[in-house]
Amino acid sequence: VCGFQLSMILTLMSSAEKCWNLHGTCRGKCGKNEKFFLFCKSGKPCCLKLNFQPNLPLKSLSA
Repeated sequence: VCGFQLSMILTLMSSAEKCWNLHGTCRGKCGKNEKFFLFCKSGKPCCLKLNFQPNLPLKSLSA
């Protein structure tokens, strides 16, 4: 019974929805070493580790 439960847990963990070119994971809440970047198809946040965050130019505040 324990082997079956372990295999089910591993299956669920490996089938997590991926995002941002497979570098991010869709989950309800991002971890402390991750940041929310965009929403996944499921509506959950796409959590990216800091080294995979895109470098987006900041808009100038003066118009």
